[in-house]
Amino acid sequence: MNILVVRFRQMGDAILATSLLNTLRHNFPEAQIHFVLNEKIAPLFQGHPSIDRIITFSEEERHHFVHYLKRVWQIVHQTHYDVVIDMRSTANSMLFARFSPHTPYRIGVKKRYTRLAFNHMIPPCGKKSMVEHDVSFAEPLNAIKPIEPVKEFSLHITNQEKDDFGAYLKQQGINLSKPIMLANVTAKLASKVWDEDRMVWVLQQFMQEFPNYQIIFNYAPGAEAENALRVYKKLGCPLNVFIDVQARSSRELVAMGYYMTLFFGNEGGARHIMHATGCPSLVICAPGNNKSVWLPQNSVPAEGIAATDLATPAELAKMDKQQQYNLITQELVWDKLKDFTQRLS
Repeated sequence: MNILVVRFRQMGDAILATSLLNTLRHNFPEAQIHFVLNEKIAPLFQGHPSIDRIITFSEEERHHFVHYLKRVWQIVHQTHYDVVIDMRSTANSMLFARFSPHTPYRIGVKKRYTRLAFNHMIPPCGKKSMVEHDVSFAEPLNAIKPIEPVKEFSLHITNQEKDDFGAYLKQQGINLSKPIMLANVTAKLASKVWDEDRMVWVLQQFMQEFPNYQIIFNYAPGAEAENALRVYKKLGCPLNVFIDVQARSSRELVAMGYYMTLFFGNEGGARHIMHATGCPSLVICAPGNNKSVWLPQNSVPAEGIAATDLATPAELAKMDKQQQYNLITQELVWDKLKDFTQRLS
């Protein structure tokens, strides 16, 4: 069986999609599974045991329609696919199924226009978790055999990559026998960053309550680095906060995850990576982000704090995003973080 899974979008979405890939591998161990995704995030999935071939599209290829058409046509005619799964089912991505009319299982999201491409359609995600939604794309294959869903999403690196990053952490003064928090004190989008002074206060309480913890800040170059440095200075540049420890690639961030005890801070793509490595997480969710969708529940502890926990939909509808963020007090976050950390230990 040859299976093509198409998952254009951002890093976090593609990581969660590995739950579908793992489901397919578990149920069809001999299948050839090909994964289509954005070129810039492809290195993160190299060597994944549930992927036999990674097919990438550059930004130029995706946005030059003639080039895009040619590549899609070539891909689906180079390999006879028994299953094509389009996880986004946009007008562009559904061309993989449209160009494969003889593929027995053409699976996509049920939308107004997708009946033109798919013979099996999955309801939109709605309010269920993204992992449950992703795994549901395998349900039409119950016609072949009973499908056992796998809700674990995962990433793979080599033992050498893991060992190399462990050696780097030691060189930076990290004691690997003591607990380590990876703190997401900032984010790419300002709309997804909780109040900075409240974050500083919570981290101060954490360091007093759990002095044995070492803290690494997660941030990207540029504005995020400036924000992280400002938080570090507000904390007083403590010795147990390692501002200069960095993962220089997405694969190094995966390697880092295997050494982390806890991930805390603003919700985002980095949290998905930590979760995939088995690292527990407690995050503050930005207004408008449904935590039940983006915090999948499996064997790895993952909890979130959101404005939806504190007000009714009618009350939230009368507030702007900043007012919703303000509902999440520093005392509330600290109480949740303290309890979460105590339960881990």
